[in-house]
Amino acid sequence: MRIVFAGTPNFAVKALSHLHDSNHEIIAVYCQPDRPKGRGKVLTPCPVKLYALENNLEVIQPENISNEQNLKKLTSLKPDLIVVAAYGQLLSKQVLELPKFGCLNIHASLLPRWRGAAPIERSIQSGDSETGISIMKMNEGLDTGDVLLTKKNLISNFETSGSLSASLSITGAELIVEAIDRLPELDAKIQEHSKATYAKKILKAEAQIDWNQSAKNINQLIRAFNPRPIAQSNAEAIEFKEKVIKIIEAEVILDETSGPPGSVIKQDKKVCQIATGDGILSLKRVQLSGKNVVSIKDFNNAFKLIKLS
Repeated sequence: MRIVFAGTPNFAVKALSHLHDSNHEIIAVYCQPDRPKGRGKVLTPCPVKLYALENNLEVIQPENISNEQNLKKLTSLKPDLIVVAAYGQLLSKQVLELPKFGCLNIHASLLPRWRGAAPIERSIQSGDSETGISIMKMNEGLDTGDVLLTKKNLISNFETSGSLSASLSITGAELIVEAIDRLPELDAKIQEHSKATYAKKILKAEAQIDWNQSAKNINQLIRAFNPRPIAQSNAEAIEFKEKVIKIIEAEVILDETSGPPGSVIKQDKKVCQIATGDGILSLKRVQLSGKNVVSIKDFNNAFKLIKLS
């Protein structure tokens, strides 16, 4: 089958790799244009582009895949199928109807739960015990198409968005190849639209920790926002008046809170425990503004916290 692949981040690379190694033909790879990154704002190619170039695949990076010029290009490719994995653009009706077998999406949730831009982060943030991959026939709605295949992944109490994305990318890669190989025999199932939930895009402002929340909810936020945008708090210590501290890893302590939210319950050579609205959060790895990520042991050797806010 002649396939056009559309994806951008690391999550999509495994799927592209599996399809490239399969019996199907990747005739072109669409991804987002290079974006400026880092302090130097250097134009940087996305992971999908890097893989495609390394494997001599044609790369196309339109700002708008659905405009007239790109529709002509897509038409000239004569794809049997378009496979989408975290591409970052909505496909118009004209694009969706162009391939002989339509467009399939690799979505990182068990639809209809967590439709939208950030299903991995929202599943962890909400304390879900499981999520998975849905292979969906795309339509004009936001992740509303009929589902061909699903596979569950458990979410552990230590799972971060980074680790979950890595495991789901493997699941998605295996499932999309299976779905295409079995396409003629698969029976697409209509989603239960009444049960839909939406995973809205992550905003940087959400990364600010509210210490009035429970230790459990704060820890879910920390895990959900790792590796980006990273949960953070304002910190005050004996050595400095106020700096931003990013919380990379923490652990919930099932004890009664014995202090106002954000206050330091205990800090010694090995631990740093913070009071929350319900329970105690023990910090494991942190990053002070302008510094490297360090263990809490190394942080405690250098700083004496007063409070977080």
